[in-house]
Amino acid sequence: MADSLLFNPRTYDPAHFDPETRRLLRATVDWFEERGKRKLIEDYRSRAWLGEFLAFAAKEGLFATFLTPASAAGREDQRWDTARIAALNEILGFYGLDYWYAWQVTILGLGPVWQSQNADARARAAELLTQGEVFAFGLSERTHGADIYSTDMLLEPDGDGGFRASGSKYYIGNGNAAGLVSVFGRRTDVEGPDGYVFFAADSRHPAYHLVQNVVDSSKYVSEFRLEDYPVAAADVLHTGRAAFDAALNTVNVGKFNLCTASIGICEHAMYEAVTHAQNRILYGRPVTAFPHVRRELADAYVRLVGMKLFSDRAVDYFRSAGPDDRRYLLFNPMTKMKVTTEGEKVIDLMWDVIAAKGFEKDTYFAEAAVEIRSLPKLEGTVHVNLALILKFMRNHLLEPVDYPAVPTRLDAADDDFLFRQGPARGLGSVRFHDWRPAFDAYADVANVARLREQANALCEFVATIAPDEEQSRDLDFLLSVGQLFALVVHAQLILEQARLTDLDPDVLDELFSVLVRDFSGHAVELHGKDSATGAQQAWALGAVRRPVVDEARAARIWQRVEALSGAYEMAP
Repeated sequence: MADSLLFNPRTYDPAHFDPETRRLLRATVDWFEERGKRKLIEDYRSRAWLGEFLAFAAKEGLFATFLTPASAAGREDQRWDTARIAALNEILGFYGLDYWYAWQVTILGLGPVWQSQNADARARAAELLTQGEVFAFGLSERTHGADIYSTDMLLEPDGDGGFRASGSKYYIGNGNAAGLVSVFGRRTDVEGPDGYVFFAADSRHPAYHLVQNVVDSSKYVSEFRLEDYPVAAADVLHTGRAAFDAALNTVNVGKFNLCTASIGICEHAMYEAVTHAQNRILYGRPVTAFPHVRRELADAYVRLVGMKLFSDRAVDYFRSAGPDDRRYLLFNPMTKMKVTTEGEKVIDLMWDVIAAKGFEKDTYFAEAAVEIRSLPKLEGTVHVNLALILKFMRNHLLEPVDYPAVPTRLDAADDDFLFRQGPARGLGSVRFHDWRPAFDAYADVANVARLREQANALCEFVATIAPDEEQSRDLDFLLSVGQLFALVVHAQLILEQARLTDLDPDVLDELFSVLVRDFSGHAVELHGKDSATGAQQAWALGAVRRPVVDEARAARIWQRVEALSGAYEMAP
């Protein structure tokens, strides 16, 4: 019987969505399955451009249906629905990150457009989507990275209400083919943030010069240069501080997608890894007969389930967000950092089991082992996102407020708030509901109770021996604290989703045994930091806990893992 917690193309039926969404998701799965594994791997290894996939998406109206908000829609089934976007992320990740990347960068390129009041540009974008075009997000630069304060894309007024733009952009996906590139720059005649401009460019324009693909991949991560590019008033999407806000708010919308792509990669790799290990005989026994192998595969399985639970619940907070509920601003860097680094751990655990098999050219795993590394690094780094997460720690742990319960959001609604988020500031004022009831609901699950002890200890740390002013400048120390806090948030949303989906308590208990070990590991790391005080060192060792061991529970989890052997294999 197929594992209901993992995506399996053989049994996939997204019945919780409306008929057109179900049709498009299933059609996407069928397109990949019909191409087959050999073609999938050949295209990856030969770095082929994704023209055939994009032609399929254009024919089916996939991007136009999923990425046109209701305010710009020409059909009833067009809307910006984070739940179905997340479902497609997972599918595209499952078959190859290159496909997901073209879609993901299109989402980023659309962000400044859908946030704009420029009706002409919005209509142009909607029409381009209908035609099957892709989009690009021209933010990063070779010298400055994503430091938008220092942009060297310069716009000189032309005297007719427009500009002439000159400058380069770097790490710009789809820069070779985008019908519209949202480009960030600054005016030469206005100093400071009032001079920022977001404008729409066309990669086919003669003044748009494609320099190179900066990576050795089907993902066309371009460097392009504008030379005296004409920017008409109709091309301007945002000016001044609104352009700066559009950049950060686009990241809030688009980079959320990293988590579900990571999940899809891990799911496909897990079917391959378990099937291989179960059928490989070593010293007269299947590889899976060895206790350390069972532990590694079981840990990988429950970590993957945790990734899915957290990400599914985070979708609900994105879809329910509003001016008075910005909790998504914490859960966004959590998905970018925590879920994607969990994905790396999942792949590493399986790779330790299958060893040399993970390098073989006819496996999906060889691709997965490379691509899983990119996701935590596609938006800043783990460090950048941990530093952002830390801004919410005190309010989240110590100062909860009442919020109405957020339901599961699989309804066919348009998530229009994501394009009117407002100024990208005030993170310290974001408030959260109490995290404790999620733990209380599973107080009888041994390892949930054990992690609750550690979470309580972290609250004590923040309340009594939090980093002082000098330590607050020691990012190395702060990042250890951030890892501990991220674990509590990760666990909280997992527990909320477990309750909503009636998760098997065995799976939850085994998952939390892993999280208890993780918390203890990060506490020991904090203990060893150069600037940790004596009180903080004592606290760290006092927060170490041993998970509650249950051999019968572990055996039942192993049965679930073992059942993945042969449960799915892509057709040749």
